[in-house]
Amino acid sequence: MLKVKRISETFDMKVFTDQGEYFGDVEECIMTINKTFGWRVKATRGSSLGRLLGGAKGVIVPHQLVRAIGDVFLINKAAIPSVNEGEEEKEEEENKEGETAEL
Repeated sequence: MLKVKRISETFDMKVFTDQGEYFGDVEECIMTINKTFGWRVKATRGSSLGRLLGGAKGVIVPHQLVRAIGDVFLINKAAIPSVNEGEEEKEEEENKEGETAEL
């Protein structure tokens, strides 16, 4: 059964990832002419988003990454920004180069 929710009911709603991590709170809905484009989620104390972003206020989560809206928002883990992606790739490359040098 499809339940309809007013957008105004979603403001300040808690946002969790599909793995159960607290992500932040819904601050705003971003709409195009006739559909929802995304959700602005603010970083709060104790949220994984707050720890990840440091001084930033929040992120925009595309609506495609929202899995469910009920008492809380449930979003896909892919919505979490990765700050260290470039650094991780460099470390992996360095590890591979070190392994080949040892052989």
